[in-house]
Amino acid sequence: MTTVSTVGRLDRSGSPDRDADVIVVGAGPGGSSAAHHLAQSGLDVLLLEKTAFPREKVCGDGLTPRAVKSLVRLGIDTSEDNGFIRNRGLRIIGGGMRLELPWPELSSYPDYGLVRPRLDFDELIVGAAQKAGARLQELSTVTGPVLDETGRVVGVTAKVGPDRVETTYRAPLVIAADGSSARLALSLGVQKRDDRPMGVAVRRYFESPRHDDDMLESWLELKGEDGSLLPGYGWVFGVGDGTSNVGLGILNTTNAWQKTDYKKLLGDWTGGMPQDWQFTDEHATGPVRGGALPMGFSRTPHYTRGVLLVGDAGGAVNPFNGEGIPYAMESGLLAAEVAAQALARPDGPQREKALQGYPEAMKQEYGGYYTLGRVFVTLIGNPHVMSLATRHGLPRPLLMKFTLKMLANLRDPRGGDALDRVINGLSRLAPAA
Repeated sequence: MTTVSTVGRLDRSGSPDRDADVIVVGAGPGGSSAAHHLAQSGLDVLLLEKTAFPREKVCGDGLTPRAVKSLVRLGIDTSEDNGFIRNRGLRIIGGGMRLELPWPELSSYPDYGLVRPRLDFDELIVGAAQKAGARLQELSTVTGPVLDETGRVVGVTAKVGPDRVETTYRAPLVIAADGSSARLALSLGVQKRDDRPMGVAVRRYFESPRHDDDMLESWLELKGEDGSLLPGYGWVFGVGDGTSNVGLGILNTTNAWQKTDYKKLLGDWTGGMPQDWQFTDEHATGPVRGGALPMGFSRTPHYTRGVLLVGDAGGAVNPFNGEGIPYAMESGLLAAEVAAQALARPDGPQREKALQGYPEAMKQEYGGYYTLGRVFVTLIGNPHVMSLATRHGLPRPLLMKFTLKMLANLRDPRGGDALDRVINGLSRLAPAA
C-alpha cells in the first residue's frame, strides 16, 4: 500500500498553516469513503491509519444490497473475478423452520448482496480513495486533537511510523472515523450514551464445504446457559475461498449481557451443527475474535468544534440487525458533502452554520428509523417476546418479507410497494432523537 512520508510536515495544500484541507482519522469503510468523496471534490485529504494494510477486523463479512450500493458508488468492482461472492437473499432458521427470503427488488438498491473478508475489503476501499487523490499514511496512531485558542480542533497529534515519532498535522476540518473506540471523540468529551443499545459480536473462520452458499444464513434461537432465548442471532456466511465465517451477535438488552462467555456460546452453538459442515476446532483457520457494536447513534453530537463523527465512532450501527458497513460508508459520504460545502465558505459563522448541518442530515437520514430500532431491541430483550416472534412470525411469509425490509433497511424512500410505504411512514413519525 502506497503511503506518504511518515515524518514531518506535509504542507502540500499551498498554505503554510495546514497539512491538508481535511484530515480523516481511520481508514476503515467510513473514513476511506469520506476521503474518496472529499478528494473527488478537489480537496486535499490526509487519511491517517494506525495499522498497515492488509489488516484484520472483526466482522461477519456479509454485505447487504445497501452496502453494495455504496461500493458501486465508489467505483469498486464487485464481480467474482475481483474476489467477491454474491448472495441472493437471507435464509432464516428458527422455530423449527427454514425460510429463504430473496433480497427485495427495488429501484434504490441492487437485488444482490456480497461476501468479502475484511482482511482485504477495507484495502479495496482505501485504494479507491487513493485513486481519487486522497493521501494515505499508515502506521499513524492519532493521540489527540490540536486546539486553537478558542478550543476548536485545528489538527491532530500522532505517533508515526515504526519508531512512533510524535508528529503534528493541521487542517481546518477533521473527520473522526476511528471505530468503536472513538478515541478522538472521547478526547473532546463526547461520551457514549447509556440510553442507546450496544452489541457484541464474535466470529471464527472454518474450512467448510458450505463456503460457496448463495444465501446469507441467520439463526434466531441462541440460548443462554439457563435455556432462555438471547436477543441476537447467529450467522453462517460462505466466503467462497474454502471457508465460512461463523459468528453471533448479542444485544445488551438482556440480563445475561455481562455474564455470557461469548466464545463458549459460539462453541456450544456450532457444536450442535452437523459434523460434515466442519465448524469444529480442527477445521478452524484462526482464533475466535470479538468486537463491540455501537448502535442507534450511541455517541452524539455527530459534530463538535471542527470534528465530524463517522460510522462506528458516531455509534451508527443499525440496531435492527447489527450492520455497520453501509452506515459507515453512507455517513462518510454525508460528512464529505457537508465538509466540502463548509470549506467553500469563509472561515467563521458561515462555515460553522454549514457544519452544523451534518448532525441534522444524520438525524434526517436515520433518526426516526433508529428510534424504531431502539424500541425493537428493547422488546426482543424479553425472552418471551423473542420466543413469540420466532414461533409466530416465521410461518407468515408476508410478515417476514416486511421484517426483512425493516431489519435490513431496504425500501424505496419514495413510492415503492405497500410495505415500503408503511416503513417510510413509521420512520417519519418516530421522533429522531
